[in-house]
Amino acid sequence: MAYANQNQGVSVPFHRLVDLPPVNPYLTFVPGPPIGLMNPSNGPVVQQWVPANVPVVAPVSFVLTPTFLARLEEARSRSLIQLMEDEGLVPSTEEEVKRRKVIEKLKQVVMEWIKRVARQRWLHEHNITAASATVLTYGSYGLGVHNSQSDIDALCVGPRFATMAEDFFIVLHDMLSSRPDVSEVHCVRDAKVPLMRFKLDGISIDLPYAQLKVMTVPENVDIVNPFFLRDIDETSWRSLSGVHANECILRLLPNMEIFQSLLRCVKLWAKRRGVYGNLLGFFGGVHLAILAAFICQRNSNASLSSLISSFFRTFAFWPWPTPVILQDGMLPIAVSAAEIRSLMPIRLPCRPHEYCHTNITKSTFYKIRAEFLRGHALTMDLLRPDFDWARVFEPFPYTKKYTRFLKICLSASEQDELGEWVGWVKSRFRSLVIKLEEIQGFCDPNPTEYVDVNIAEPNIVFYWGLQPGRSGFLHIKPLKENFVKSISNGYQGSTGKIMLSIVQASQLPKNARFDTESNEGSKAHFEQLVPIYSNYQTLDANPEYPISGG
Repeated sequence: MAYANQNQGVSVPFHRLVDLPPVNPYLTFVPGPPIGLMNPSNGPVVQQWVPANVPVVAPVSFVLTPTFLARLEEARSRSLIQLMEDEGLVPSTEEEVKRRKVIEKLKQVVMEWIKRVARQRWLHEHNITAASATVLTYGSYGLGVHNSQSDIDALCVGPRFATMAEDFFIVLHDMLSSRPDVSEVHCVRDAKVPLMRFKLDGISIDLPYAQLKVMTVPENVDIVNPFFLRDIDETSWRSLSGVHANECILRLLPNMEIFQSLLRCVKLWAKRRGVYGNLLGFFGGVHLAILAAFICQRNSNASLSSLISSFFRTFAFWPWPTPVILQDGMLPIAVSAAEIRSLMPIRLPCRPHEYCHTNITKSTFYKIRAEFLRGHALTMDLLRPDFDWARVFEPFPYTKKYTRFLKICLSASEQDELGEWVGWVKSRFRSLVIKLEEIQGFCDPNPTEYVDVNIAEPNIVFYWGLQPGRSGFLHIKPLKENFVKSISNGYQGSTGKIMLSIVQASQLPKNARFDTESNEGSKAHFEQLVPIYSNYQTLDANPEYPISGG
C-alpha cells in the first residue's frame, strides 16, 4: 500500500522493500528537550518525546527481497522491449501480414514455374501433375527478428529436372519480369551463391536456388533431413546453408520468443557500436544468432534483462579462440586445432559440423572485445537507480575516438553498376584491413556507408578510423596500388572508380551525421545510406556459409 503526502508525493512502506528485524514492543518514552524552530516567530516550540530504554542492537542488514528483485527485473525487461519497439525493430501486424502474403504469392509463382518447366522437359503427365517446388525463408525473417525495413531472404528449392542456368535464371526470371507487381529484377550469376534480386509488392527479396535430387519437393521440405541433401552439388549446398543453419538453431532453443527479443537487442547493439558487418571483419547475422542461442541455452528460465547481462558477461571473458558451440544433445566432437582458423570461432549447429565464415582480424577482434567489456560494465548492475538501457545502445563515437580516417570512395556511371562494384570491392576489404594493420598497427573499419551528394556519379563512401597517436600516413599511393591490383583479378562486371585518401576528423563534413548520434540535420553534403545492395557480398565473399540473417 502506498500513502499520499501533499508535501512529499507518494511513499511506499519500507517493509515492503526490505526485511527488517522486529522492533522491541516494550519501549517507553519520556519528555525530552524542546525542539526550537529556526525562526521562533513562525510558530511555537515543539515538545519532543524520546525512548527511555533504547536497546543495543546490531547493525541492520538490508536485504532486497526476491519478490522485489523479480519485479525490478521484469520492469527492466519491459523497458528494454519498449526500447526495441520505439526503435522500429518490431514490425506491426499489418507489416507481418504483408510479408506473409508476399511469400505466399512467391510460392504460387514458383509452383507455376515448375509446372511450366516440367512441360518443357516433356515429362509424363503424372510427373507434371506431381511436380512441385517451394520457397523457404531464412536470415532475419526466417528467425523472426526482422523489422519494417528488412528485406526477405528466401530460397527457391526445385527438383532435379529444373536447372539453375536455364530454368531458374531464364524461365523464372522472365516470369517474374513480366509481372506488374515485380520490379527491379537483377541476376547475380557469378557469385559464390548465385541469386536473383527483385522487389515484389515493394518488398526486396534475395532469391538463390537449390536443386535437390528428387522429382518433387514438398512445400515444407525438411531441409535438415539427409534424404533431401544427398548428392546435391556444391552450389546448391551453399545456397541451402543459410536455411540449414536457421533450422538447426531454431530446433535447439528452449524459448523462441525470448531468443527473438535477445537477438533483436544484440543486433541493435552490434550495429550501433560498429561491430556488425561480416565483410569488414565483424559479426554477421548468423554469428549473433548462435551467440544469442548459446546464452538462451545456458539460461533457459532467465528474463530478457538477465540474458542481456549474461550475454556481455559471458563473451567479455570468453577464452577465445575456444569455439562457441551450441548443445545439440549429441555426443560432443573433439575440436582440432586445424579446424579453428578464426580468432573468434563459432560453430554452426549442423552435422557435419563446420564453422561460420569470418573475416575477423586482429584490429576487429580488439574492437569486438572492447565492446563486449563495455557492455558488461554497463549491465553488470541492473539494479542501479540511474541505470539506463539507452547508454548500452549509444552509437560509437568515431570522431571522438579517432583523429584520422581512411576515406574510401567508390563510384560508377550507373546505379546498377555501382551495386555490383561496391559488392565486389567489399568482398576484398579484409586484405585492405590487414595491410593497414601492418602499416598502422590498428584500423577500425566503420561499416556504415555514406553517399557524397556533391559527386555527380552514383557513389558510396566509407570512413575507417586509424590508429590514434600514429605519425601522419604518407604512403597512400602504394596502398591504393596494392589494393586496386587485388580487386582487379576476377571481376566480371563493369569496373568502377576507387579513391583512397587520408582525412582528419576536423575535415569531415559537420552535417555528415558521422557518429549517427542524431537523426536530425541537413543532408546538403552527405547523407548516411544503407543501400539495398549493401549485403550483396554476403553472397559472394567466398564464405562457406554466406548468409544467415541480415
